[in-house]
Amino acid sequence: MPYRRLPKTDAARLKALKTVIDNNEIYTVKNRFIDWKTLNEVQQVYQKLLTANQQYNMCYNAQIRNSGKIDKLQRNAEMYISHFIQVLYLAMQRGEIKESNKKLYSLSEGDYSLPNIKTYDGILKSGINIIKGEKARIKNGGRPIYNPTISMVATHYDIFKEAYDKHKMLQDKTNKSFEILKVIRPDVDRVLLDLWNQIEKHFEEEPLEIKLDECRKFGIVYYYRSTEKIKVE
Repeated sequence: MPYRRLPKTDAARLKALKTVIDNNEIYTVKNRFIDWKTLNEVQQVYQKLLTANQQYNMCYNAQIRNSGKIDKLQRNAEMYISHFIQVLYLAMQRGEIKESNKKLYSLSEGDYSLPNIKTYDGILKSGINIIKGEKARIKNGGRPIYNPTISMVATHYDIFKEAYDKHKMLQDKTNKSFEILKVIRPDVDRVLLDLWNQIEKHFEEEPLEIKLDECRKFGIVYYYRSTEKIKVE
């Protein structure tokens, strides 16, 4: 025997609710078999879920659009920071800059490996350390590094940080809107369960196929088990 299953997605939940809302038969005095309390709840949860779902999709799409931009800015910032550190290391190895200056950049003496700048946090941490370190060394009388200059590094760092801050803001909005959806879904499922029980109760005396067809008109979705599918075919 086919079995019903509550919707698993918000789109399916909205479709099931909308099917009932748009079905004029249930609003007539003669044919109405769903109580008004349930019908009012259907209207309410449909509007709440629709609004929350639209808000989530809007936030999510904005986040995705911004992600494409931030990837390029991340690569630029990573490249400039990496090139600057490599030039700094070469100057130290040639004796033009004392290795003791590494502490100004929060770099370890004796270690000429690049810090981790493959992640957002790595770029933000290393970038600000390099910018502050170079400014401090120049303030102490050191000659500035060229190609790239620290101003070029700072420019690409600032552009990336601004985009990253926006990305985090969009990400937070998406997460908050998703949490709202998670809170709404159990209430929607509760209303759907009550609604479907009333619909099936109304048609319970009908032959099975007629009952299934009538219930489907009101949005109930039935599934056949694999063995039943073979028989139907």
